[in-house]
Amino acid sequence: MRPAQLFTILEREFSSTRSGHHTPVMLWGPPGVGKSQLIAQVAENHSVPIVDIRLSQMEPSDLRGIPFRVEDRVEWAIPAMLPDAGRQGEEGILFLDEITSAPPSVSAAAYQLILDRRLGAYVVPEGWAIFAAGNRQGDRGVTYSMPAPLANRFSHFDVDVNLDDWVAWAYRAGIDERLIAFLRFRPELLFDFDPAHNPVAFPSPRSWEFAHRALHKFGDNPKTLTGTLQACVGPAAGIELSAFVENLDQLPDIDAIVKGEKVDVPREVDLQYAVASALVGRAIKSRGDDDAHSVIGNILDYAGRFRQREMGVMLVSDMHRAIGQDLFNVPQFSGWAKSVADVMLFSQ
Repeated sequence: MRPAQLFTILEREFSSTRSGHHTPVMLWGPPGVGKSQLIAQVAENHSVPIVDIRLSQMEPSDLRGIPFRVEDRVEWAIPAMLPDAGRQGEEGILFLDEITSAPPSVSAAAYQLILDRRLGAYVVPEGWAIFAAGNRQGDRGVTYSMPAPLANRFSHFDVDVNLDDWVAWAYRAGIDERLIAFLRFRPELLFDFDPAHNPVAFPSPRSWEFAHRALHKFGDNPKTLTGTLQACVGPAAGIELSAFVENLDQLPDIDAIVKGEKVDVPREVDLQYAVASALVGRAIKSRGDDDAHSVIGNILDYAGRFRQREMGVMLVSDMHRAIGQDLFNVPQFSGWAKSVADVMLFSQ
């Protein structure tokens, strides 16, 4: 399932704790596809804490607690890492990450915690959702087969990689527009993991975020840039991204475009992707400014000049995901929409 859909499901599952209808959720997927990021976005959206427990690093006693004698009986000290309404708040997310890497003895200790929301005398606060994530056995990670009793305690979802969803997240997260343009140009490189070869560095949503950081740290040093990009996303993808960035000195004047000046659309496809991403970035930065409608209108005018109208549709679609309904209030939008109506209908 694509991340945007999963985010909606996780949002609803979090809110369902208030009505007592919450079902623990298990997210499956290869490394680096953004499973943990989805959980973090839900927590950020609701301004609640996450208690991240890595079961792969636990022993059964770490969850159950330490026994101690009270007169003629044994009681258990509740581990401080478990959610507590007094310490962390009435609402939050208990996130069991790397759950498929946990030894069976630890998984067994988590059964009651996941289904019954309790472990001995400890009870998970009512407003806390329980989410888990792990790799599949074919992903070459350290994994155990999930026991049927544990699997039956979750609803299960596979996390797919989707470029449109990643691009929407990337603009919100401030990812370098050159990198967004590159992945629009080479979408198959968003995630390229071959478990049979078990590469050390490979393209994934997580590693492209590393590449974004490398662009900002080493972008002014061409001698080291290619090597640092390769260290993040692998040899082939790193070389391609480096060459793409070097070619952007031929990019049209973005300032002139947003001012409404007549600027030709480049013939090279890679530069078209770069222009489109840069213009979406300018639209985002203009939000709240007095001239925001003027900037967006000029971008819409430019979008109508692409020889391949699908490129203009991509630009405006990305801009809509980034700035929302404000786009429809710009006078030029209706004219642009009419000019590409046949393309939009065909694509649907």
